[in-house]
Amino acid sequence: MKGERRTAESWTLGGRITLAALVLLGLASRSLSEDGSASLSAKDSQAVRDVQEAYRTAWLRGDQKGVLDTLTEDAVLLPAHGAKAVEGRKAITQYWWPPNAGATTITRLDITVDGMGGDCRVAYTHGQDNVYWETVENGAPRKHGHPGTYLNVLLKGPDGRWRIARHMWDDGPGQ
Repeated sequence: MKGERRTAESWTLGGRITLAALVLLGLASRSLSEDGSASLSAKDSQAVRDVQEAYRTAWLRGDQKGVLDTLTEDAVLLPAHGAKAVEGRKAITQYWWPPNAGATTITRLDITVDGMGGDCRVAYTHGQDNVYWETVENGAPRKHGHPGTYLNVLLKGPDGRWRIARHMWDDGPGQ
């Protein structure tokens, strides 16, 4: 109706903006990077790769704070197999490091960057990952692992640092 103001919620299905919509909105709202181009600069591309490497190595060190520092405060995980979204650092902490859970050690995490794009504020990467971990169940060590695919959407904060705002993955067959 003429003159009716629509909220962001009324424009989205069930009040949720999909990951694809966020990527498209980010790409549609391009602004100029330091070198005057609308594409991701070489400096920003390297910074995005550095965030992904910091994320990977923090997991391998068992560094919860290091992993969380690669995420925005309002980051959202979009887990495999259609699981419910996990929104915000507090919920992510509960999801990845639940209280009273047995020890889990990431023993291998390989992440490729097969594609990257964006501008000076929003970036995305996608690729393959292979993750292997060990748990202790009933006093006995147990090994787990699988390949998968991922999509990350990163935002450049006011401090100039890139962080992962959305992390989506799917698991390949278990090994």
